This record gives sequence, C-alpha cells and structure tokens, in this order.
Amino acid sequence: MSTIPPQDMPLTNAPASTSSNPIFQATQLPSSQPPQKSMTKAERRELQDRQRAAKQQQGTSIGGGGGSASGQKQAGGQRHKDLLSSSSKPPPKSSAPKNNRPRSESSALRPAADTGTGDDLSSSRKGLRIFSHFGLSELPTKQVKIAEGDLVHPAVARLALMFGEFKICGANARCIATLTAFKTVIQDYTTPPNTTLSRHLMSYLSPQITHLVVARPMSVTMGNAIRQLKLEISGSDIDLPEQDAKDALCQKIDNYIRDRIIIADQVIEDLAVKKIRDGDVILTYARSSIVEKILLHAHTLGKKFSVIIIDSRPLLEGKQLLRSLSSLPSPSPHSFQPGIQCTYALLPALPSLIQDVSTVLVGAHSLHANGSVYSRAGTAMVAMMAREHGVPVMVCCETYKFSESVVLDGFGKNELAPNKLSLPSPRSNLYPNLEVLNPLYDATPSSCVTAVCTEVGLIPPTSISSIPLALGKTTL
Repeated sequence: MSTIPPQDMPLTNAPASTSSNPIFQATQLPSSQPPQKSMTKAERRELQDRQRAAKQQQGTSIGGGGGSASGQKQAGGQRHKDLLSSSSKPPPKSSAPKNNRPRSESSALRPAADTGTGDDLSSSRKGLRIFSHFGLSELPTKQVKIAEGDLVHPAVARLALMFGEFKICGANARCIATLTAFKTVIQDYTTPPNTTLSRHLMSYLSPQITHLVVARPMSVTMGNAIRQLKLEISGSDIDLPEQDAKDALCQKIDNYIRDRIIIADQVIEDLAVKKIRDGDVILTYARSSIVEKILLHAHTLGKKFSVIIIDSRPLLEGKQLLRSLSSLPSPSPHSFQPGIQCTYALLPALPSLIQDVSTVLVGAHSLHANGSVYSRAGTAMVAMMAREHGVPVMVCCETYKFSESVVLDGFGKNELAPNKLSLPSPRSNLYPNLEVLNPLYDATPSSCVTAVCTEVGLIPPTSISSIPLALGKTTL
C-alpha cells in the first residue's frame, strides 16, 4: 500500500528513500522515546510542538529555502494549478470494492419509473397503496381465471359475470342468486366411484366458490350461507341414494332462503311499519331491499307519509328506489296522487334536508359483534348527521347478516367499484393521471344507531352480539 503524500508537498521530486528525508527524520520519534500512553500531559504537548515546528520547516523549505513571502506565494499558486489540473482529470479506476454508500436524498426520492417505459410509468401511477388491499372488481373478461383441472359450472360462470358487472347488487340478492346457482350445481353433480357425496361434493364446490370470489369479494351473507351449506353436506346420510341426497340438500337450501330471508323480511316489515305514522318524513339512503318492502307495505296500509331519498355515486341505487316508490298506484279511489311523495337528492344536500326528517330507515350489509353496522358508503354520514339533529336511526337487517368479527372503520376491509361505473366527465381528458376510487362500504358506529330491527325483535346496537343466543345457538 503506497503512502499518499501530504497536500503541502509537491507531487514531483519525491525523495527516493525515507532515510534521506529530513522531514521524516524530524517527525520520527527516537527509539528511546516512551509511548504516548505513558507520557505525561506536558511531554505530549512538547511532542506536538516539535511536530508542528517540523511541518512549518517543511513549508519554508519547499518555498525556495529563503523563506520569502514571494516564494511562498509562487509555491501556493503552483500547488493550486496542480490541484485544478488533477481535479479536471477523471479519477482512475481502482480495484478496491465499491463503497456501499446510500443514495442521496434526491436519488432516493426519484421514482423508479423514470428509467422505464411509458407503460411502466402509467402502471405505477394507477392506484394508491392505502387502498391496495381493497377488493377490486375487474372486468368480466378478466374474471375467468381458474386453476388447471378445476371445472366451473356454467351457472356459476354466468353468475360471476353478473356479479362483476354489478347486475346483481345487494346482500340478499347476491345470497339468493348464489344458493340458487349451487342448487343447479348439486343437481348436475355426479359422485365419482370409490367415494361418497358427503366427502367429494365439498371439494367439487371449492372451485365454484373461488370463481365467485374472483369476480367479486364474498359478502358476509354469502359466507354464512355457504358455511351452513357445507355443514349440511358433511352431515348428509351416506346410506341415502345419490339423487335423494341431492334432493335433500336442495330442499335445505330452499328452507334457508325461506326462513332466513323471506319470512325474516316479513317479520321485519310488520315491526318497522308500526314505527311509521301519518305525516312522517322518512329518510333513506341508497336502496335497501328490506327498506323498500317496508315503505311499500306502509303505503298499502293507507299511511300518509313522504320519503326523502339520499343517493351518491357510483351506483346511484336511489334512482331505482325512486322509480319503484313513485310509480305505485293510489291506495284509495278517493286519492288523486298516485305513489308515494318522494324527494330525491344527492349526499351533499343532506344538511339542508335533515331538519325536516322524522325517522331514518337504512339497510345493512352486515352486523358485527362490536355493534357497528357495515353498509353502503355514505350511511355513516347519514347516521351521524341524524344523531346531531336528534333524529332516530333504525337499521333494518336480517339476523343471518351477523358476523362475529369486529369492524372499526371502512379501511381495514372494503371493496372498490370499477371506474366504469362512474359517470364520464367531459373534463376527464384534462387529468389523464386522475383515478377515481369508489369504496362501496363504510362502518357506522353503534353510538349513531338508535335500534336494529330484526326478525327476533328490536335490538339496541349494544346488544347485537346476543343475536346468536336469541336464535337458540351459540354460533350461526
């Protein structure tokens, strides 16, 4: 390893040996000099003074021996030129390993897509990391992705396309459509030899369920219904003929739909209609199938009330509810106003309309053990605004939508609607990198809910976890 000369020394005319160098001799300690650790403070200071004097003598000798100021100035100028010339040359390549020094702040913040193609840049701009864990419904052409060797029934493939295109919306509608498709799958199923229906049918249904989940994330209602179906399949009698066993499973599916959805909705209608009086102004958000049934049932009973429908993008489901309520026939021959008097407004108009509301009726996607209500995005805002104005909020929901999980907000788990469902804007071409993100659900805290109307009665939101006990079982 070569010794780098100090900057004060010229880069040329270096002595051939260190023995003839007076500087080296002046700075070299005598052999009788004790080590610095055993030296006193005064001795170390004296040694430093001698070394400093040797360096000054070195500078005067380089300047020309006379020690004049002009000689020192010329030597300094020459050293400056040598440094400038050496800095302009490229540094030599050394065989030493590269220094693993971290990149500068500017290079660390530079996006990686700068060195890529335009497609990489556009793909890196799509989506935000905060929403990357949300389930995003893809186009129907991208949904048909199944494992090799797995067979997907045509009824399930058709249902997956309808889910992806949002032609079937709502927790009840999706659950009924899924169970109906599984009835067709079970009837077309044939048990392979050397096995039983109770064992092989569950493995046959697994790719069907996976295909539906690829099209759209599974709802709580679908999960509870599929869990109950698997329980019935595992408990089927192996001594029954195959067709009788399949008929028994289809009958149990029909009983589940009848008991947990249809009859449950009828009981909820009877309980909720009693809370509607003449002259009330009912506010609802988006479209809930059970809320629509309650309003239609109250209209058939001859009650006089009006409805305010609050809606928001991207689905704009309130338009379908408005069309259904306003096209009703008159309940009595003496009335000249057909249908229900309705007011349609978007979510930003809620503060100006909430002051005239008597009751808020909303549906739910699922109920959770901590009392929170998981529903269409915007329901939490409606419930909080109603609470601030002292308006009671009643959530209408079936008990089969109960989940033992705990939901605190809408960011832990959610679903994104495709951008094609949003209405096109004429100014969208001005912002080519702008991406529209539409979370479908939000979580309404239990403090903003007055009561939950179920088929087992009116339940306070703090007692939602007692729903399984009310049904006579520990779990659904």
